[in-house]
Order: sequence, then structure tokens, then C-alpha cells
Amino acid sequence: MKLENIPNPISIQNFTTENGALYRSLPLSFTVFGLPLYSAPIVLVNHALTGNAQVTGENGWWNDLIGEGKTIDTEKYSVLAFNVPGNGTDSFIIENYQDFTTRDIARIFLEGLDALNITQVHTIIGGSVGGGIAWEMLALKPNITQNLIPIATDWKSTDWMIANCFLQEQILNNSSRPIEDARIHAMLCYRSPESFKEKFQRTTNPNLSVFNIESWLAHHGDKLQKRYQLASYKLMNQLLKTIDITRNSESFETLISKTNATIHIIGINSDLFFTAKENRETYQELKKFKDNVFYNEIDSVHGHDAFLIEYKQLDHLLADIFKAETIAK
Repeated sequence: MKLENIPNPISIQNFTTENGALYRSLPLSFTVFGLPLYSAPIVLVNHALTGNAQVTGENGWWNDLIGEGKTIDTEKYSVLAFNVPGNGTDSFIIENYQDFTTRDIARIFLEGLDALNITQVHTIIGGSVGGGIAWEMLALKPNITQNLIPIATDWKSTDWMIANCFLQEQILNNSSRPIEDARIHAMLCYRSPESFKEKFQRTTNPNLSVFNIESWLAHHGDKLQKRYQLASYKLMNQLLKTIDITRNSESFETLISKTNATIHIIGINSDLFFTAKENRETYQELKKFKDNVFYNEIDSVHGHDAFLIEYKQLDHLLADIFKAETIAK
């Protein structure tokens, strides 16, 4: 797999957020995998809350999907990924996280594409908050992509999502162990009761005298604390809470009627965060005024995180879009 290393990030100048905060300079770092830019169709991958632009290769978080001979084949496509400014991957940190909304990040990504002289991409794909950013990009620039693939996400944060993000924010601002405790709560949203039952079966850890579910949750909290920054978590949680392409804008139908892009919504039947019911309602609304829209569902007990776990199902759902050979079920 070829990797095009870009030594310097794009510098976004004089950026004013929706909330009126002025940032004189915002660094936008990115990676390019596969074929060089401008030599092949471009797939833009938007990362989720604790992800980054390292989508494949060593430490790549989506290696099951992206790479040589994979569904998104790096021998056929240029795969581009931006780091959300302030996500902690580079040295840039945003302390005033409430300055930003998901739409601001979509605007920054669009400015990044413009700086790279990219007027349209083959696909924008993203899971969770990354998919929310993708929706916002399409609403802002209807012709930016030929395909939109939002996975385990929606075009708006529901009351349930906002409530969980509010709780996350309370933990992050008030706990003596903010990252660990917030992550423990988040894992209850990312998985499902059935997933925990299948994995743990009420077993205990005799060495620690606790249930295995407890030691597993504590492990995930400790693991994130060691690699993630508090300011980054606060920012990404804020973005998850503020997905809404219609806020201070036009109606959903008016916005999406402007695009010719094919929309492939992928839900997860056990998702407790962005529920399948919400995804199906979005699909039914789209079908009223748009023909090239499709809905598919990952069947899994693993909840929201299934888009990172059920790679074989995801491979089959995406194969036709990317003209890829499917792996065996």
C-alpha cells in the first residue's frame, strides 16, 4: 500500500465558528493512502470520536475495510482522511470546546478539500460522529460527492443522543477521573445488553473479586485515559451533540433535494446510540423526494460499535458501491 506523507497541515485562516468565535489559524492535518491524489477516485473517510486520520496501515482503525485488495481498495482509490482539529492527534488543542459545532468541522473539511483543489470526491464515508460530519458536508455543498455513506449515525442528534452527551459533559467537567468515568459510561452506549451477556455471562474475575464486566469497563477507561486528552474528549462530545443539518438553515427536504449524490444509509439493528428506527425514518423521508437512496442494516448484538466489529457484513453492504469482491461470510 502506498502512503503519501504530507509533512505540513493545511492552515485554515480567520475561521469564525457558528457561535461567533474567531480562530486566526487552525491546522488541518490529513493523510492520503493508496493512489496519489488526482490520479484516482477519492474516498474521504471521516473518523469517529476517538479516531483519527490513520484509517489504515499500521495502527489503522479501519484496516478490515480499507487497504490493498480490501473493499475500499488502496490500489484503486485515493483514500483521504482529515483529523478533526483538536482531536489530539497533533499538538493542537481546543480548550473552548463549546465554540464549535459539527457544521463548523464540516466547513473546515470543505475548506481543506478546497485547499487541495478537490472539487468533488467519489465518496464521503463516516461512522458515528464522522457520518454526522459527512451529512453536514453534503448539506453545505450538495455537489461535493457522488456517494454519501453515513454509518451508525444520522443527520441530527436526537434528544436521546443530546441527553447522553450532556451526561458525558457533566462527567468530563466534574469527575476526579473524567476520561475514565466518561469512557465507562460511553461503553454502555456503544454496546448493548445482549452484547454484554454474550461476552461475559455474569462471570467474575477471582483475582480482582469483581465481575468481568466491571474489570473490562475499568480497563477501557484506563486505556483511553493513557492515550487521549481531556480537551479532545470534550470537543468530540460537543460535536456528537450538535449534529443537525437543519439548525439555522432550511428543511431536511430542501437541503437534500439540492444534491444528486447517491445516499447509502447503513444502520445497526442493536444500536442504542443512533437507533435503527431513527435511520429507517430518515430513509423513508428521503424516499418521498429522492430515488437514489438506499438503506441497509448490520445485524449484530454488539450495538453501536458493530460498524467496527462486523466487518464482513459491512464489506458485503459496501461491495457494490466500490465494485469490490466480497469476502466470504
